[in-house]
Amino acid sequence: QVQLVESGGGLVQAGDSLRLSCAASGRSFSSNAMGWFRQAPGKEREFVATISMSGSSTYYADSVKGRFTISRDNAKNTVYLQMNSLKPEDTAVYYCAARPPRMGLWLGVRVNDYDYWGQGTQVTVSS
Repeated sequence: QVQLVESGGGLVQAGDSLRLSCAASGRSFSSNAMGWFRQAPGKEREFVATISMSGSSTYYADSVKGRFTISRDNAKNTVYLQMNSLKPEDTAVYYCAARPPRMGLWLGVRVNDYDYWGQGTQVTVSS
């Protein structure tokens, strides 16, 4: 089991920055690829970013590429999402997720690719 707890959400204005954190406990953090997803009211949960076990590889949704940066600190069992140039359409509950690699592949962009989820943190961007 992996337990995940997100923090760092809040209310900001368009153009501002936020950094989300996700602290993990339980099974070895560094054995899991990590991802961030978000869910706006009335919409399905969508992929935002993911990072490999070592942190050497990342992948982003087109909607956040160039504005968001995912990183991890395996010594602290924490994954981060730095969000810059925030837009009102970034408003959502942001979820951290973990997945062990399957068949040697770490990359996952679907909700069903991930085994463990945090409770989410609200990000609201006002115009």
